[in-house]
Formats: sequence, C-alpha cells, structure tokens
Amino acid sequence: MTDERSIDAAQLSELTTTDDSVVPRASTRLVWMLFLCSVGILALTIRRGEPWTGVDYAVVDGLTAVLWVVVTFFSGIVHSYSRRYMAGDRDLERFFARVFAFTLVVMVLTAADHIALFAAAWLAMGLLMAALIGHVRDWEQAQAAGALARRYFVASSAVLAGSLALLAWESGTTSIAGILGGLEAVSPTIGLVAAGGLVLAALIQSALFPFHGWLLSSMTAPTPASALMHAGFVNAGGVLLTRFSPLVADHLAIMSAVVVLGAVSALLGQAMLLVQTNVKRKLGSSTMAQMGFMILQCGLGFFAAAIAHLILHGFYKAYLFLSSGAVVEEAAPKSTAKHAGHTEFGFSSAVVSLLTAVGGGVLFGALTGKATGLAFDSGTILTLVVVLTTLTAARDILNRTTLPRAVRFVSVPLVVLTAIGGYALLYNAISAVVPSAMTHASTDVTIAHGLVAALFVGAYVATEFGWHRSSERLYVSLLNLSEPDSATVLTNKEEYKDV
Repeated sequence: MTDERSIDAAQLSELTTTDDSVVPRASTRLVWMLFLCSVGILALTIRRGEPWTGVDYAVVDGLTAVLWVVVTFFSGIVHSYSRRYMAGDRDLERFFARVFAFTLVVMVLTAADHIALFAAAWLAMGLLMAALIGHVRDWEQAQAAGALARRYFVASSAVLAGSLALLAWESGTTSIAGILGGLEAVSPTIGLVAAGGLVLAALIQSALFPFHGWLLSSMTAPTPASALMHAGFVNAGGVLLTRFSPLVADHLAIMSAVVVLGAVSALLGQAMLLVQTNVKRKLGSSTMAQMGFMILQCGLGFFAAAIAHLILHGFYKAYLFLSSGAVVEEAAPKSTAKHAGHTEFGFSSAVVSLLTAVGGGVLFGALTGKATGLAFDSGTILTLVVVLTTLTAARDILNRTTLPRAVRFVSVPLVVLTAIGGYALLYNAISAVVPSAMTHASTDVTIAHGLVAALFVGAYVATEFGWHRSSERLYVSLLNLSEPDSATVLTNKEEYKDV
C-alpha cells in the first residue's frame, strides 16, 4: 500500500510539474516580451512628452503606456503561475489562449481612439472573462456563473455602445479624442445622458452595488483567472471614467452621483467582508469595497488617484488570490485570543492609532497638495477617507501583532505612514505622466459630499462599537447581500464531480 501511494505521489508530482504543451510556454514568453516593450514605450512616452498618434484609430498616451505596463505585468505573473497550477487540465491550451487574448484585448482597449474599436474591445474583454469564469465545461455551477457574468457584461457593452453612438452622432466624429476635444458642440442634455450611460457601464464592469452579483458568483473561475479578474478586469470602470473624464466631470449631477454610489459600494463591501467566512467571498467583498473607493475618487475629481489606486489594489489582490491556498493551512482555529496572536488594545494603543491616522492625513495632504487649507472641498473628503482608513488599519495591526510593546508602537506607525507616502508619491507620478485633462477635475461641493463624509464617519463608529455583530437583522442582511447566485453554488457533496 505504501509503495502504491509513493508511485501515485510521484506520478502526481510529475503531472503537475511537466508542461509539454507549446501554448503555455509561448504565451508566457510573449506576454513577458510585451511587458518589456511596454516599459520601453512608457519610458519613451515620458521622454517625448506627447502622445504617439501615427496609427489610425489608436493613440498611445501616458495613460495607455502606464496601463500597458500594469496589464502585461499582471498577465505575466498569472501566466507564469498558471504553468504549474493548471498543469494537467484537459483544456490547458484553451485557458492560456483566453488569458493571452484577454491581455491583448485590454491593451487594444486602452489605446483605442475609435468608438467602434473601443466598444468592440470592451465587449470582447467581458466575453473572454465570462469564458474564464466558466472554464470547467462539465461543471454545471461554473457554466451558470459564466452565463450570469456574460449577461452583465453584454448589458454593460450595450449601454457603453449606445452612449458612444450618441456622442458620435451629436459631435459628428467617431474619434474619442475628437469627441472629447469638441464637447462644446454636444448639447447639455445629450452630454448628460451619455455621461450617465458611461457611468452605468463602469458600475456594472467594476461590480459596484447593485451590480456586484456577478463578481460574488464568479468563484468557480480557476484561481489564476480570479487573480486576473480582481487585479485587472474590475479596474475597467475606473479606466473608462478616466478616459472620458472631460465629459463626466462636466456634469456636477453625474459627479455627485458617482461620489454617492462609490461611497455606498465601498462601505457596503467592507461591511459584507466582516460577516463572511469563505476566503474567496471575503476577497470578492474586499474587491467590491476597493472598486467603490476607486469610483469615489473619480467622483471627487481625482482621476489620477483612481489610477494609482487600481495599480496598488491590483498588486495586493493578485497576491491574495495567488496565495489564497496557504490561508487554509495557516488559519487553524484557536481557542483563545492569546493563542490567535492578538494583543490587548488599551489606551496607549488607541492614542498611537489616532496619532498615526492624523499623521497619515497630514502626510497625504502635504505630498499631494490636497486639503492643505481649511476649506471643505473634495480634497478634504479624500483626506478624511485616508485618515479613517489609516485609523482602522493601525488599530487592526496593533491588535493583531505579537511584537513587544515598544517595538509595536514604533514599527506600526512607520509601516503605515510609509504605505501612505508611497500611495501619495505614486499619485504624483501618475499625475505627471497621464494627460493633464485626465488627472484632476475641479468639482463643486454639494450635499452629496457632506452625506458621504457623514456616512464614512458613521460607518467607522458603527464598526468600532460592533453594531454589525450585535444586530441580528443587520448581520443577516449583510450575509444575504454577500451571497452568490444560488445556481452557482454546490449545495451537497453529491454534486462534486471529478472533472
């Protein structure tokens, strides 16, 4: 019996480490070559100081070059990881072909300057991701999840195509640069409707409330595909709003609505995260919250900050998904808080957390030039969100770390403030590279902004007092909101099949 098990283990090891197909090897090498080329194009674009416009229907500007580097890097990581993870899969070539095609389509999308090419790339991107979600053909739940995602993505593409067609008809040009450069020829009503359609398409693609169902139901996707989805695909909403920022920012009602929708999704996603126990669903709820924050930044007019956010979130979420298997082994249940690695959170820890949060807000404001005065504006709201996020992060780290008291009170603020400084510096770098029309748009403060500020403060207070745990009705409501579509979930052991 022991010899048979040894032989089986050896065969399994050989199966999962041997890669005889040319498709995985070729696509992995090609995507890393694309990454190197993208880095070179970014460097040349920065040195040149103006977009590359020699190709019809495409423009390579600073935003395009930055996104090319990010997309090809994440895709290269996913390709390399999948060489071992997907080894032995009977549809191995099809999986790698779709991932590589997805990479190319996203690159086309970010460079497209013709509305037809942009809309076609948007649709193709969604269809390829839906196919990756339903990768396992004999798994009924995977096919249901893929079909659900496909319906969402087709709807998003239809709304986007309609909005772009409306803009082309009104402006008399099919060039995106031409449309954005001639917005004075677009009537306010048509512009408002088109901008609303673009925002709706972005909300669906980025899985913001109430369109988050497809994301939470997509856990049937192979882990590498999930990493690509959460690190790249859902960022498309922020990219869309940034590309069309001159149009969207021209309508205060749209910007105010984006602020509210982004804030609600950010807070709701974080609340859903607190009640979930499933690893992938927790990551899905986290992605919803982060995408809400990204869209919120767009609504506040800080489009460069949204791009910086999606880059950092992509690195973070790709790592979490590709390492999610280790969580199962590490997260063994413990009987006491002491054994679980928690430390007592006393008055001194609260003071350190508060000082770290205030310092983080001051550092962010100083490095980015936001909220440097006493006026209540969009920069103040963004800085407030940074302060509350820093306060929560510092508190959680201080509560979980097992470092000695003196070391803890010095190292935690240092780590947190370094992270904020890095985010602010990346924001400044993106602002310097991306065309100025897409970095920041001044927007007036409305009642929606005050409501959002109150929501964030209220949510922080509610979390501090643990109201999501003490209220059974709230707990159940959040749990129901964070559940995937029933057709995408295995309900009993008999449904598991070795496919």
